[in-house]
Amino acid sequence: MVLRKAGTAAAAAGVVAVGFAGLVGLGTFAASGTTQSSANNLALSSGTVPAAYQPLIQKWGTLCPEISPPMLAAQLYQESGFDPSARSPAKAYGMAQFLEGTWATYGVDANGDGRRDIWDPADAIASAATYDCALAKDVAKVPGDRQANLLAAYNAGPYAVIKANGIPPYKETQGYVRSITSLARSFTAPVTGGTVALSQQSAGAIYYAQKVLGTPYLWGGEGLPSQGGRFDCSGLTQAAYESVGIKLPRVANDQWYAGPHPARDQLRPGDLVFFANDLTDPRSIHHVGIYVGGGYMINAPHTGAVIRYDKIDQKDYIGATRVTPDGAAALPVRGADGSITAAGQGTAKG
Repeated sequence: MVLRKAGTAAAAAGVVAVGFAGLVGLGTFAASGTTQSSANNLALSSGTVPAAYQPLIQKWGTLCPEISPPMLAAQLYQESGFDPSARSPAKAYGMAQFLEGTWATYGVDANGDGRRDIWDPADAIASAATYDCALAKDVAKVPGDRQANLLAAYNAGPYAVIKANGIPPYKETQGYVRSITSLARSFTAPVTGGTVALSQQSAGAIYYAQKVLGTPYLWGGEGLPSQGGRFDCSGLTQAAYESVGIKLPRVANDQWYAGPHPARDQLRPGDLVFFANDLTDPRSIHHVGIYVGGGYMINAPHTGAVIRYDKIDQKDYIGATRVTPDGAAALPVRGADGSITAAGQGTAKG
């Protein structure tokens, strides 16, 4: 996760990183080739953020031209997984993971209750956007992509961006810019009437899943020899995509963010299909399978069952993800203690 050091952006306070049968054709995606002037108007893709937070992120994601709702959502997801009670060992708190010293400067009373509450999602979301825009102002005279420069400043501090006259040559800072830019695509609604680009890895992932049809389900199974080659739902999807060189997170509700989200009538073989207890909250995703066409998926359903074909049109179907290499690589990973570690991170260069 990315943690904000105490101090003002103007003083170049550092930021520490602690933290998809054959297919043909091409498509376009909303975030691809987005110009600076239009980025601010991008809408959130349905089901990518908890419904309670979607209006807040959509609102505050337009606070300044350099940010967008999908970008802000990507940052919040990477910071805390949208958990308003998140706390880190470095004493960063809330959904946006502010340190108390930085909160004192950038905390906003967005809901008008008279308190700037680091634990309140409304205040935290607004404050994250406020902090982003302050950084954007600090590096406004730096040439290049203004959103990329802002993200670099978020990670390495404004002074490093100003000194480098752009994104600094730090591996972790460049990784952070790539990660948030790629992850934001998972949160961006496709252009009306547009399509989501097809995946070149889908056939291989399906081939892998077909080879293990009939294998008994095992909770926590990752197909290891010690597990008799058995899988649970997300273990199967992880192994299928790993067979084509794409590393997915271990759990289903993190795999949800590994690429853009095609509509039901745009599903193609190889898309991951997801099911949730609450269709308004992606944090409640409990099952994932690999779409194979005709309304069917290959999945490892539950204890006592085997890997098999099932229909996807069920009451708890929340949506689908078209896995991309960049999308998967941008995802944060979870430590053994459940903490989120941001992809492409390291230490700040101040």
